[in-house]
Amino acid sequence: MCSSHPAGYQLPAVQPSALELFPETPVSYPKIDNSTQEPLNCTNHTSHVVQQPNITCKDHSGNENNLTGKEVGFYKPIACRNVNGYSYKVAVALSLFLGWLGADRFYLGYPALGLLKFCTVGFCGIGSLIDFILISMQIVGPSDGSSYIIDYYGARLTRLSITNETFRKTQMYP
Repeated sequence: MCSSHPAGYQLPAVQPSALELFPETPVSYPKIDNSTQEPLNCTNHTSHVVQQPNITCKDHSGNENNLTGKEVGFYKPIACRNVNGYSYKVAVALSLFLGWLGADRFYLGYPALGLLKFCTVGFCGIGSLIDFILISMQIVGPSDGSSYIIDYYGARLTRLSITNETFRKTQMYP
């Protein structure tokens, strides 16, 4: 019989070697980095959160095991965004006010496009307007493939795509 000390949560009786993660096990929240607003230790778009710590399991012979939550299998992966210091607000402001000089493209790590915009005065203003729209909609991001730092936990744009893993439902015509 497994039970957690803080909440008195009861898990079914299993052998400690066969202990699996249960979806109903409470999960602690990840620690958030104040500068990036993302979970700490985010690598490859994944951060790990410790499942319920302080679980005591009793096997069939009556031996008790104290599990601290640091054992293999007690980490739950959660999705996160990799960020490298590019602020969304700064990118939009540069695009709005200095886009005709190419400052937005220099900031995001595209020096060739920044120089081209600088020499052509933002492609006569049309390129500056297009870049402002693309940066505002988060279609153009940093050149290293990371995400913007956004200062709030509001709605974020997620790019949807159809790959081999997605399923497309067939269209039924009346």
